[in-house]
Amino acid sequence: MKPSAKRFEGRRALLTGGGSGIGRASALRLAQEGAAVYLVDVNEAGVRETVESIRSAGGKAEASVCDVRDGESCREAVDAAIRFLGGLDVLCNIAGVLHYGVSSETDDADWDRVIGVNLTGTFFMTRAALPHLRKPDCAVVNLASAAGVQAVPYAAAYCASKGGVVMLTKSLAIEHAKTGPRVNCICPGGVATPLVANFELPEGADASLFGHISSRMPTMGQPEEIAAMVAYLASYEARFVTGSAFTIDGGQVA
Repeated sequence: MKPSAKRFEGRRALLTGGGSGIGRASALRLAQEGAAVYLVDVNEAGVRETVESIRSAGGKAEASVCDVRDGESCREAVDAAIRFLGGLDVLCNIAGVLHYGVSSETDDADWDRVIGVNLTGTFFMTRAALPHLRKPDCAVVNLASAAGVQAVPYAAAYCASKGGVVMLTKSLAIEHAKTGPRVNCICPGGVATPLVANFELPEGADASLFGHISSRMPTMGQPEEIAAMVAYLASYEARFVTGSAFTIDGGQVA
């Protein structure tokens, strides 16, 4: 679906996770609505492909490789975005990883990777960008998960990271309520992305434990549907919205 208005004409956005899935769909949506965008991802080929798609449609875009787990890498990415864009109005923290495993068998590296990308990376990137976003019309949009508000078995690290994103969002929103930026997060359920396509239960898992988290709808969500909410929350149409966590999950947590 094409956007109905140029809500982001003259606006500048930095997005993480722009190489695929929801990050790519969100970058394309903001660019279609007039935003100049700067994208980061560890997947250089993927993020360059997104940039070329935006440019071929007449948009302004650039990208660089960034590991959001590293604070210095985040600062460098923000500095590069400011140089390219001339300023910053919107930050979208969409980079994420997923890990399923029996908790007692989850090793330190898997725990650190999931917490590092999903939660610490969201904080590091926001921390680096905040000095450039302290205006009421600026916005931060974080990607949490339905797993951040409802438990999922065999996903302790992922649930902990996404629950942390929800509370990080609320804390930042209160802290900056008088000055900006607005800070909100989205909690998707199952969305058809490469992240979910690689899902498989750990060996010996009890599939019946997943019964309470099934979508009430017969199909999975699409990245473009989440991107539409990203665009709304990043726009000034959502000027009275901050500190909120929006579920888009086919009724999963209803």
